[in-house]
Amino acid sequence: MKVDPSSLAPMLRSDTQGRILARLMTDPSQRYTLTDLVRWVESSMPTVMREVGRAEAAGILTTEKIGPIRLVKANPTHPLYDALSQIVLTTYGVPAIIEREFDGLIGATAVIIFGSWAHLYNGDAGRSPNDIDVLIIGSPSRELVDAAADRAENKIGLPVQATIRSVENWKEDNDPFINGIKSKPFTVVFNTEEPALGLALD
Repeated sequence: MKVDPSSLAPMLRSDTQGRILARLMTDPSQRYTLTDLVRWVESSMPTVMREVGRAEAAGILTTEKIGPIRLVKANPTHPLYDALSQIVLTTYGVPAIIEREFDGLIGATAVIIFGSWAHLYNGDAGRSPNDIDVLIIGSPSRELVDAAADRAENKIGLPVQATIRSVENWKEDNDPFINGIKSKPFTVVFNTEEPALGLALD
């Protein structure tokens, strides 16, 4: 079966592989079921099992069976782990890192990633992004948003540019900035007001 190459990191075998590694490497102490990974990467169980099997054979991941459940986690002791995790976190790890740092932000109704990174993540061709563009929908504190962006930036290794717009701004059609975001691919990190905002979680 032909596998489409990775759009964000051409050195990886596929987007599915990149997304699996991103979920596991964001927190290498955390174990996930295969079902968790299927949901996260939005792929089929056979595809996820195949990618996990390849990564386990290479020593990048480890698995453990507890009853009928197979648990998967990253293997930080692999000699290439640090180098590979930096590539993965800078590319496919962006949604998981943004979610972790911005989730629970008081006043944030939704968070989306847009711009050049989102275009590549959604399969468009292009050059590697120089930064990560994040839109926070709601009315959170600017100080808290900047702190979350700084934490995410330190983990991703790229500047995180965070913009705040109100829920009303997002729903209206008279903001050129918002209209520009809506007209191009973007990735929803989380949304607490679905479906009122017209967003679907990626």
